[in-house]
Amino acid sequence: MHGLMQDRQLLVSGLIEHAARYHPEVEIVSRTCEGPIVRTNWAQVRSRAAKLANALRRLGVQAGDRVATLAWNTHRHLELYFAVSGIGAVLHTVNPRLFPEQIDYILNHAESRVLFFDITFTGLVTNLRPSLVKIEHFVAMTDTANLEEDLAGCEAYEALVEKETDELIWPQFDERSASSLCYTSGTTGNPKGVLYSHRSTVLHSFAACAADGLRLSSADSVLLVVPLFHVNAWGIPYASAMCGAKLALPGPHLDGRSLFELAVAEACNFSLGVPTVWLGFFKHIDETPGLDLAGLKLERVVIGGSAAPRAIIERFRRDLGVFVIHAWGMSETSPLATIGNLLPKHISLSDDDQSDVQVRQGRAIYGVELRIRGEDGEPLAHDGSKAGDLVVRGPWVAAGYFRGEGGEVLDADGWFPTGDVAKIDADGYVQLTDRSKDVIKSGGEWISSIDLENAAVAHPDVAEAAVIGIHHAKWQERPLMIVVPRPGSMPDHQELMRFLSSRVAKWWLPDDIVFAEELPHTATGKLQKTKLREQYRNHVLAPDASHP
Repeated sequence: MHGLMQDRQLLVSGLIEHAARYHPEVEIVSRTCEGPIVRTNWAQVRSRAAKLANALRRLGVQAGDRVATLAWNTHRHLELYFAVSGIGAVLHTVNPRLFPEQIDYILNHAESRVLFFDITFTGLVTNLRPSLVKIEHFVAMTDTANLEEDLAGCEAYEALVEKETDELIWPQFDERSASSLCYTSGTTGNPKGVLYSHRSTVLHSFAACAADGLRLSSADSVLLVVPLFHVNAWGIPYASAMCGAKLALPGPHLDGRSLFELAVAEACNFSLGVPTVWLGFFKHIDETPGLDLAGLKLERVVIGGSAAPRAIIERFRRDLGVFVIHAWGMSETSPLATIGNLLPKHISLSDDDQSDVQVRQGRAIYGVELRIRGEDGEPLAHDGSKAGDLVVRGPWVAAGYFRGEGGEVLDADGWFPTGDVAKIDADGYVQLTDRSKDVIKSGGEWISSIDLENAAVAHPDVAEAAVIGIHHAKWQERPLMIVVPRPGSMPDHQELMRFLSSRVAKWWLPDDIVFAEELPHTATGKLQKTKLREQYRNHVLAPDASHP
């Protein structure tokens, strides 16, 4: 027997219609590539998205066609989120920080028909243009006055929109239709496309707005630092439309000073970003004596993309009174999978004990199932004692990659292998110990490079640290630590070893520490350990390293 409920499709267009109808005056504040700040609201975003949708139809875009973007977090990019998907086409956000060869591959592999790009990427697009044979229309995301001369044959975004009316009834179609396409930022091989559906996107938005999710609501003013080209900005554009949150979009201005000033100006109480962003944020605070911190209204900050160092979590609480929500996910999980809120029993704990909980990656949100497996493939107990390969399944978890790249990725029971090694405790909190390819196996025991890195970053003279495994004749692998000192500081090798010895097991201590000016990162801010392993592959370790 079926229930007697209406069968309405869960579509992205329903989100923007809801925002425009029930939160029309809530502001969307955008720093633009041209310079000025543009203030709009959800009603205007809907109106301009409808005009843009009509323009796309005039350009011949049909359901299922890919429409690509090379753009920062601006009001125009936000409009594309709803215009493209709203007519049944697929929004294909491309990471402009990738190598040009990767961008060329991604755009051609997706066979995108239209490319929208910010004027800061004019040179990149000009160089790539001859090889982008599938793209029929190039649109510069600016007005006619700022359309550069060398963009012959390109249309200006504002001119495209101005020609149209906002009279539009969004089409209705199967909610399982594709809505957006993001490519993974893997460090090896070609990126693979993750194709999201309208259904998965709307369900993911509910999770972001839930009290045990990100608690996003109409009471929030969001400093959206995580890029719109990075896993759909972690779903925040859609969830903000669902609940009517205010958005402050930084455009290309992602330095610590610009983010701080925008947060203060727009009374932002909520923000999201990868750890490297917050390192720059605190660097600005440290280098600006007398900075008025009272104007900063931040209350919650989500850190994801890579493990949040304990030092950042503690500094947010101590210096700014901000609670850090540690989250984990990946392109293949849309990306929210676990979120690090405290349970009632944690509220009365000391700050140090709360930090012990916050450094974990959080608990699975409803809709996501997690499991860890041993080397034999059998499930491990969720008691926090053993680490295993983390697998995941759920309605916003990928079932495969675009065009079948990578072959069959799920096992017989529908589990997706994340490539992460983790522990899960009795309360369901996930503690990532490493990527499976980064874990250090020394004398038959695992050493967590993430835990070692977090221990090092807690040192006041350490800005960033990376740990890799180096071949060892006796123990198979031993850890090598690469440290970036804080500006104006130089940690002492032996003193840093003593500092680490009070925080990790003796046999975990790195066999050597080297200092560097910077560490290589992927286009999404993750440590690029493949490059470090190549750089230090001939580094010689002492043959008598200690081990239990």
